[in-house]
Amino acid sequence: MAKRTFLDFEQPIAELEAKIEELRYVQSESAVDITDEIDQLSKKSQQLTKDIYSDLTPWQVTKISRHPERPYTLDYVNALFTDFVEMHGDRHFADDQSIVGGLARFNGMPCMVLGHQKGRDTKERALRNFGMSKPEGYRKALRLMKTAEKFKLPVFTFVDTPGAYPGIDAEERGQSEAIGRNIFEMAQLEVPIITTIIGEGGSGGALAISVADQVLMLQYSVYSVISPEGCASILWKTGEKAELAAEALGITAHRLKALGLIDKIVTEPVGGAHRNHEQMAAFLKRALADALRQVVDLKPKDLLETRYQRLQSYGRFNDTKAGK
Repeated sequence: MAKRTFLDFEQPIAELEAKIEELRYVQSESAVDITDEIDQLSKKSQQLTKDIYSDLTPWQVTKISRHPERPYTLDYVNALFTDFVEMHGDRHFADDQSIVGGLARFNGMPCMVLGHQKGRDTKERALRNFGMSKPEGYRKALRLMKTAEKFKLPVFTFVDTPGAYPGIDAEERGQSEAIGRNIFEMAQLEVPIITTIIGEGGSGGALAISVADQVLMLQYSVYSVISPEGCASILWKTGEKAELAAEALGITAHRLKALGLIDKIVTEPVGGAHRNHEQMAAFLKRALADALRQVVDLKPKDLLETRYQRLQSYGRFNDTKAGK
């Protein structure tokens, strides 16, 4: 069994799990039956996990969204889609490995699927650039979406990035133009687009593949105009205030749902998606099927009008004046 990674606020759970592993080892090495004790501790660990996860701060949710064992785009592609054929390159400069995508089938229906991909180990993280795309990544994504439009295929996108890559080479090749072009083109793409925030949804790097008809968010994912650390470094000149920034930014799924910026929150298994990839995939598959049903039969004109009205509805608020 692979060693599980625990976050700082999960240490009480880590201690219980260590005791359970100890008892399992003792039982396997001796004739003593301690199954009841193990079961009792397992139930206690499950309840403790529920208690801790029922009262998370936005900063703790941010940490969970970045958990190294969370399922990434290719994990969901393998679990939810069949007949996946990856497509490479932007036909301009290079094949950005931080965005993956291609043709697939969802419940037997042909579709296009794409998303950010982070790495599991040091070598893959470097190859994927930690999920931070350069202009060629966004141009590859746009090429795939335009191909989907040509063949009238729905598009599924998965967002998991700290943000677009901020390096000089990316700026030299038109990072902001590539992101702006994607937003512009997605707003008028004549096929259904369903986006899921599966981890971090950071800044323009997330927006470049998340202009959609339905936006879903996993329960412990985050979606924000800037990372908490970035916000803290601007406002307080130190990244140490990231926890305060996370609270102020309103980056959690429930906050964004209340503001009308996303359409659905997809429940995660107890302890987060990283605890049970199979169960998370099952939950997400049902949510994606339901989201697709709502838009798949719309005519292009109605689809675009609905998408336009959705985008125009962002930022509405009620102004209440005291002392009337």
